[in-house]
Amino acid sequence: MSVDGRVRAAIGTTAFLILAPGVVTGLVPWLITGWQPGSTQPAAMVAAGAVLTAAGCVVLLQAFGRFVLEGVGTPAPPAPTEQLVVGGLYRYVRNPMYLALQAIIIGQVLLLDRPALLYYAAAVLAMTVAFVRLYEEPALARRYGEQYEAYRRAVPGWLPRRPSAAKRLSTRR
Repeated sequence: MSVDGRVRAAIGTTAFLILAPGVVTGLVPWLITGWQPGSTQPAAMVAAGAVLTAAGCVVLLQAFGRFVLEGVGTPAPPAPTEQLVVGGLYRYVRNPMYLALQAIIIGQVLLLDRPALLYYAAAVLAMTVAFVRLYEEPALARRYGEQYEAYRRAVPGWLPRRPSAAKRLSTRR
């Protein structure tokens, strides 16, 4: 793959990162809460929220980076990857980006003690699962065929498998 292709993939992926997850985990929670805490919560709750939010951000950025480096494309449906992305966290779970979104929002629930964000997280989860089932999985099956079906059989969609199981699978290939 040419440098131009990766640069285009990086630009598209960055734009999509700002547009989709930026709105879902940044703009909408801000509109709901104004980033104002609901009450004075225990320091442990704030710390747990900060850790969960930060971890979600790290996972999200790592997953988005995989689309550029491994897939040479973007997570955006109009500009899909050339290759199926199966490395990094995708060895353990098929949907690390969506799980990261949930971690970020739940982290904000703990940071701000705002129950409305918990309802928002549930709505985001429902919409995400519907999107994956009704659009994303069929689109990936059409685009990547048996490669995606084998990946789908080997890697769970929502509950990550243990790293040792993923390592055994990767040594069999």
